[in-house]
Amino acid sequence: MALSSPARRGSRVRRQLPTSPWLFAAPGLLVTAAFVLYPFVSTVVNSFTDRRTLIPGHFVGLANYREMLHDDQFWVALRNSTLYVVGVVPALVILPLLLALLVQKHIPGIAFFRSAFYTPVVASIVVVGLIWVWLLDDRGLINSLLETLGAGPVGFLSDQWLILLSAMAVTVWKGLGYYMIVYLAALANVPRELHEAAAVDGAGAVRRFLSVTVPALRSTMVLVAALSSVSAFKVFSEVYLIANPTGGPGGEDTTLVMLVQRTGTGLTGRVGYASAISVVVFLITVVLMLLVLRADRKDEAQA
Repeated sequence: MALSSPARRGSRVRRQLPTSPWLFAAPGLLVTAAFVLYPFVSTVVNSFTDRRTLIPGHFVGLANYREMLHDDQFWVALRNSTLYVVGVVPALVILPLLLALLVQKHIPGIAFFRSAFYTPVVASIVVVGLIWVWLLDDRGLINSLLETLGAGPVGFLSDQWLILLSAMAVTVWKGLGYYMIVYLAALANVPRELHEAAAVDGAGAVRRFLSVTVPALRSTMVLVAALSSVSAFKVFSEVYLIANPTGGPGGEDTTLVMLVQRTGTGLTGRVGYASAISVVVFLITVVLMLLVLRADRKDEAQA
């Protein structure tokens, strides 16, 4: 039997290439369509209806969005989510960078500290939240230490603003290790020659950090700012565990995602109104990312 030539075999393979990539991509595309695209489209459609959990909705136009403008609880949740971004994002941009600078040195035992700093990242947020609730309780470790030092107990879990600050502290503590790894990867690509040249010119450690490290990591810092902004604005678990499901005293610590969960779940959940809030959350997160990217481009243009 005559064997086919290499040229004929090659041409046969080339005829199969246009369809082969789609066969490999089909499972991932189906999963994305089922669990990302369809829920997104369904949420947008439901936001224009009065649908409830067990009742099919009817088209109501912009009624849900108009109601949102007059909903005091929505504005409270928007305020808390905005404050969360303002309080968490700067800390998660700066502190992990300083931590990465500390642990990037090759000294004996540094691997232990890297693992220790990263441990909260892999821990369950429920476990982390419960640990912090025990620590911050009126009879918890922190208040016990304060009483030993002569200070009265602090209402970390009862005061409106202390609850929000405590939840921010949990978010920062849990995210430090993750963004530390991101910065460590970026620091490995900073040319050592730049630091050596700055040192020869007489620049100290702080000056080298501001003049060499920060400009070299600008794109990474923008990435961290964008990721942490979206994560902070959509915060749920930390506040839910620290402030309890009611959102603290009088619901004053409710965030937007908590409001979506509270409004849209249960046998009488208002799915349509909760979907409208979800759409607003999505639009605000997109705007946040665009603002961060625009600020980065503006800094690059000025540089």
